[in-house]
Amino acid sequence: MSENCTPSQCSSCGEDCPSRMAPASMQEKLAKGSRVGKVIGVVSGKGGVGKSLITSLMAVKMNSKGKRTAILDADITGPSIPKSFGLGIDGLSVTRDNLMVPATTATGIQIISSNLLLDHETDPVIWRGPVLAGVVKQFWNQTLWQDIDCMFVDMPPGTGDVPLTVFQSLPVDGIIIVTSPQELVSMIVEKAVNMARKMDIPILGLVENMSYVVCPCCGQKISVFGESHIDEIAKEFGIPVLAKIPMEPKVAQHVDEGTIEYLDVDWLDAAAQQIDAL
Repeated sequence: MSENCTPSQCSSCGEDCPSRMAPASMQEKLAKGSRVGKVIGVVSGKGGVGKSLITSLMAVKMNSKGKRTAILDADITGPSIPKSFGLGIDGLSVTRDNLMVPATTATGIQIISSNLLLDHETDPVIWRGPVLAGVVKQFWNQTLWQDIDCMFVDMPPGTGDVPLTVFQSLPVDGIIIVTSPQELVSMIVEKAVNMARKMDIPILGLVENMSYVVCPCCGQKISVFGESHIDEIAKEFGIPVLAKIPMEPKVAQHVDEGTIEYLDVDWLDAAAQQIDAL
């Protein structure tokens, strides 16, 4: 800063001083003793497309490849990650330094979620945006993340406070955009793409959930929601299609039973390769 500088006039100043040319980073630091390698956001411009399912399956896939994997459930008001892994409300613990220790699944995936902090898993979280954003930061910087190679951040739908907080406060290496086959998805995808590009966040690709159903009699793929437009959308934005996930009863069964990490499928192999390439 120049010795003759007046901070209130910074926006109209002609000086090329460091204070004006290099704004301070908004990224939050990890707690002492924590290490997190790659951070991958799982996003969508709308709800109900299966972000939490894709987050869970991606974590399981990377964990099966020998990566120490974690999930930060940033969908504070609609958390569903713990249920998928069979984790109860007593899964978290606290260190002597008052750092949260994530719950650990049967195969070693570390998870933190608001549903692990409640007295009852059905208690509603009725908080305003700034409070939600603050909790997301706490999940990052007041948690003892133990030697994580790959963290997935399950985000709420839309482009509001929480996604903005994640993009600004966490060192996000890339995002996966989850969609469904309906016609309006093009508009929804474009919103997510535009936000990521405005925030300089790399887009790893698109995953279309509920893409089709396989007939149990003849094996034919049936497009329940109409023909998919994901390939045209991907071409329009120059983004790869990483997967087309079918509607499978066994997926719902594993989620309901809390055994998602024992579901062995190859749908997200291409997405895992994209993350490995980072």
